[in-house]
Amino acid sequence: MQASHIPVLLDRVRTLLTPALTQPGAIAVDATLGLGGHAEAMLRALPELRLVGLDRDPQALAASRERLAFAAGRVEFAHAVYDEIPAVLDRLGIPAVHAVLFDLGVSSLQLDLDDRGFAYSRDAPLDMRMDPTTGRTAADVLNTYDEAALARVLRRYGEEPFARRIAAAVVAERAREAFTTSSRLADLVRAAIPAAARRTGGNPAKRTFQALRIEVNAELEVLERALPAALDRIAVGGRIAVLAYHSLEDRLVKRALADVTTTRVPPDMPVVPAEAEPTFRLLTRGSEPPTEAETAANPRAASARLRAAERLRHNGQDRAMGHKGQDRVSSHPGRARGGRS
Repeated sequence: MQASHIPVLLDRVRTLLTPALTQPGAIAVDATLGLGGHAEAMLRALPELRLVGLDRDPQALAASRERLAFAAGRVEFAHAVYDEIPAVLDRLGIPAVHAVLFDLGVSSLQLDLDDRGFAYSRDAPLDMRMDPTTGRTAADVLNTYDEAALARVLRRYGEEPFARRIAAAVVAERAREAFTTSSRLADLVRAAIPAAARRTGGNPAKRTFQALRIEVNAELEVLERALPAALDRIAVGGRIAVLAYHSLEDRLVKRALADVTTTRVPPDMPVVPAEAEPTFRLLTRGSEPPTEAETAANPRAASARLRAAERLRHNGQDRAMGHKGQDRVSSHPGRARGGRS
């Protein structure tokens, strides 16, 4: 599994985050640990770094535990979704951190294991849960949502222009037999859309599978909560980097970073009050794509877009000031208790 995992934009992510992680006692959060590629690179390059790694996928956590065994004692693992960052840090007694990384979307492990059902190019059970121990599956969505709800999911999360046609076809087909496998759904999508649309833009099922995956895992709702929560826990001088893989994710990231990097005063105000100054500054100009060389070496990186920012100051409401208003972090986080890590 590790052999199939090539961390996306690894050098650029490391360049952006490292300046915040060289001080003694530095702590980073990998909010989407996956197979641990980015985490391994940072831990090897920074021998004093401590890292908190979250992932909702227990298989990914097991693989990353093995990969990061060389840094035993410096890594805390948490079986958690990334909007639970505040709860995880509170449990570990960490008021603030120096860096947070989000590598969004589906992981290499999830794509490569057939029984997870994420890949439309191979026949597999229609699961698509990032945490296969809980929640509804893609099959549940296909077999229980009414036609209007299905069309709404496909249109909103897949930006599918033929959402209504596909939803109608699903409802008609499931009356004959419930959906259980990915190949049957991919074949239905191909048949439901106009012939001309099948000849461009890659596999015609791509948008439908993306929409179902986002719905099953509530990805956008979780991300919308997670970004401000993560920003809130970053200490002065600390940094955040986010890798998004489609426009819906990137839009949310852009908006969250704009909220903390924009001066909130009328444009004609002659003097900007200190409390109205931005609390972060952008480290990237817009979103950065991978280089052509990286895309050639790792085609899965092609859609990645990277944004990053650095905290400049507190605004008086930030949790990152610490429990008593001090800009500090704990260099000795405790062990995570309980949970499913």
